[in-house]
Amino acid sequence: MLDIRFIRENADRVQEAATQKGYDVSIKELLGADESRRELLVKAEELRARRNEISSQMKGGKPSPELVEEGKRIKTELAEVDDHLRVTEETYTELLKKVPNMPHADVPVGASEDENVEVKIVGDIPVLEFEPKNHYEIAEAKGWLDKERAAKVAGSRFAYVMGDLVLLQQAIIQFVMATLTDESKLKEIAAAADLNVNTRPFIPVLPPLMIRTEPYDQMDRLQPSDDRYKIEGEELWLQGSAEHVLGSMHAGEIFESDELPRRYLGFATSFRKEAGTYGKDMEGLIRMHQFDKLEMESFTTPGDSYNEHLLFVAVQEYLLQALKLPYHVLMKCTADIGKPNARGVDMEVWLPGQGKYRETHTADYMTDYQSRRLQTRVRTSDGVVLVHTNDATAFALGRCMVAIIENYQTAEGDVIIPEVLRPYLAGRERI
Repeated sequence: MLDIRFIRENADRVQEAATQKGYDVSIKELLGADESRRELLVKAEELRARRNEISSQMKGGKPSPELVEEGKRIKTELAEVDDHLRVTEETYTELLKKVPNMPHADVPVGASEDENVEVKIVGDIPVLEFEPKNHYEIAEAKGWLDKERAAKVAGSRFAYVMGDLVLLQQAIIQFVMATLTDESKLKEIAAAADLNVNTRPFIPVLPPLMIRTEPYDQMDRLQPSDDRYKIEGEELWLQGSAEHVLGSMHAGEIFESDELPRRYLGFATSFRKEAGTYGKDMEGLIRMHQFDKLEMESFTTPGDSYNEHLLFVAVQEYLLQALKLPYHVLMKCTADIGKPNARGVDMEVWLPGQGKYRETHTADYMTDYQSRRLQTRVRTSDGVVLVHTNDATAFALGRCMVAIIENYQTAEGDVIIPEVLRPYLAGRERI
């Protein structure tokens, strides 16, 4: 959440930003609740101070009837003020939680994802000498994908992924793990992007696949809750992406400054209901209820966080270019970056079988929006301050395989393996 002091001092800016992001928030109402809360806190402290004075006076001997009566009155009044304060605090907190993060200065203003701005095109759209097939046509013909049997077992939007497609996924995982745990590679990536950043490598993580309600809410990733899977009878959810359980893992902790940046590369099977998407992408590996992802998450000092975001974007581009996949980069507009985000960048890969770009990557810059509620901090020369967080897709593995299948397909229905992945597939050149 935002700092209430910042909101008090920048009420009009915060209201404008919330409107640009598409959130129905009343800053005036929030500040009214904040003022009432502060007045009640002062009143409660005054009553407690007077109550303590009376208690001290009563210890010296038999109190006067007037003192006893005043003590009773203060006790009653304090109980009423505390009750009023509790209700006001709840209202204030709920209103504060609704306020989205402030967009970074270079985020374009827009009312929908249609107003995201294309900032870069990388790679040539392939010209195939045959009619390209959609990935699912190739995968089903090869016996790599069985959604019909998965539907018998688990319902729609699940799949059995089999054979060489499993080996391809494992090769992608190994390639990304090898790249992001190698400091020399990160130095190469940072230098190419002209970034002066610490190149400490990522720590591989296999995180829990479930998350409690409280940290999920503190991460501000629980909503929309109808897109999440809740465990019946428990305050426990299946996570929707690895950053949900990576970003919350240091809640209530204080880093030492030399421990940052702390970078994690998490691999997780994730779950989303994809509510409201029925009728879209029912074939193939896109928009599944269950999917595997490699996700980057980091904790930095405030001064390093923006360059960390740019490093994550540079890593994403490096991985796509290593696979020689054509893509473009989009700067997400205010309405599309998301509630906790200050900035968002998407990358979409060209899919010949669909004849369009499709999203494969996103990079989210959160500043201290998440860490304020999580109370994840760092000890610096200026004292203990909130850390800043970043998360970004390394690869959504299903979509990565879709992109490889469609861009590397042959007229015979085989798939050429990208060169950087061949060492992880025993040197095979095609599947």
